[in-house]
Amino acid sequence: MIVPLTLGDFLERAETVYGNREAVVDEPNPPGGGLGRVTYAEFAEMARSLAAALDDLGVDENERVAIVSPNAARFLVGLFGVSVFGRILVPVNFRLNAAEIRYILEHSGTSVLLVDPELDEPLRQIPVKHRLVLGAATDPRLFLRKGARPRLQVTDENATVSINYTSGTTARPKGVQLTHRNFWLNAVTFGWHLALTERDVYLHTLPTFHCNGWGMPYALTAMGVRQVVMRKIDGEEILKRVEAEGVTLFNCAPAVIAAVLDAAAARRQKSVAVPGRGRVRVVVAGAPPPSRTIEQIETELGWEFIQIYGLTETAPLLTMNRAPAEWDGVDPGERARRLSRAGVPAVGVRIRVNDEGEVCARSNHVFEGYWNQPEETATAIVDGWFHTGDGGYREGAYVAISDRKKDVIITGGENVSSIEVEDCLFQHPAVAEVAVIGVPDEKWGETIKALVVLRPGAAATERDLVEHCRSRMAHYKCPTSIELRDALVRTATGKLQKFKLREPYWTGRARRVN
Repeated sequence: MIVPLTLGDFLERAETVYGNREAVVDEPNPPGGGLGRVTYAEFAEMARSLAAALDDLGVDENERVAIVSPNAARFLVGLFGVSVFGRILVPVNFRLNAAEIRYILEHSGTSVLLVDPELDEPLRQIPVKHRLVLGAATDPRLFLRKGARPRLQVTDENATVSINYTSGTTARPKGVQLTHRNFWLNAVTFGWHLALTERDVYLHTLPTFHCNGWGMPYALTAMGVRQVVMRKIDGEEILKRVEAEGVTLFNCAPAVIAAVLDAAAARRQKSVAVPGRGRVRVVVAGAPPPSRTIEQIETELGWEFIQIYGLTETAPLLTMNRAPAEWDGVDPGERARRLSRAGVPAVGVRIRVNDEGEVCARSNHVFEGYWNQPEETATAIVDGWFHTGDGGYREGAYVAISDRKKDVIITGGENVSSIEVEDCLFQHPAVAEVAVIGVPDEKWGETIKALVVLRPGAAATERDLVEHCRSRMAHYKCPTSIELRDALVRTATGKLQKFKLREPYWTGRARRVN
């Protein structure tokens, strides 16, 4: 018997097995009002309600429904209410500016926009067929219909769940098309490796738009895990939620756990207890944190550190580094060093490092392709292997990431295309040449540096160029420093070699990522 692997399996199981259990604890008092505490029976009914509302709008099968929102209970409902019932979700980074969001909506062909109340005004000028502001005012129409019976339900595991836009080798983001099969297998594999159980309590610190929260909401729902929503990241607030809700697990970028460590240090200075020792496990990805940070997590917080490596294109899980039994009793510093590697291939994943030093992968959760960009897809998937664009090497079964072959900077867990930043700087009339690189940063892992050559006779200060970028792009994409140079060294064929431009800033470091 072959039964299609669709996300409806997870929603149905949660409602059947854990219907009376708390599913989601929403952020207290968000703009527009929150949903409070919602059971899995209510959660499933809300998902069907949203699907029926889309039916009433005349939204056809496979039409795109975008959501622009920080973490929120309604976003989690939308993961199921859109994709389980025949439409394609487009989760958009809410930190982008209006022009960037408009490009994504137009490129994906979005016909419905669900928008957070706080973002309503900045995005009001974006044309879209149906626009709905999330909040208490629209809840009766969208989420609170009783006994709703949607007309569509996905039965094809190869149907598209979502189009997730990610920065990469082009100036414009590419739409990563992920299927029900991709997310189903990612969720099951991820949950298996984390030993996820119905006794866990999960804190949503990771933005839900990031590869649908790395696909974790699907695994959590299937296992009846209580999910605590956090709208805005703050180290002390994370510790408060860990304590108040009995949190056992959360995923985050290195900058978030650094904020938690700072908050914990402040607590210790005041002789205030740090919660979660021996209970919390934290999963970090986006860039490998320094081994000293890993050691602090495990010794000072008493939390288990787990690292994963993956990309939006892989739904995202490729490797996991979780300390095996053989490391019990190993010196904390050495244990942290071992944990700083990307990890071993997850179940069902095969990894190789090709002759050019690029990490390549095969897996059931490698994406379907880039939305309406077949040439880009053909470049990424060659002879059955996905080319990650990351340089790395093997240490036995372990994969270590050493460099980023493609022009991507990961700062605070966010992918930034250096080409996009360069394009923006080139729009300044004083700029003749520019190269954008990632340099080490203690807080963000990497930060963005622009090397600029001005036109003869032109004048511009570092502040001028930074403000130029901030007026045109999301602020996290903008350079934090600009170095004015007389020239940029090129090859005989006129090409910039960014690895050489980066080299002085990374001297003394084993890896060229941070």
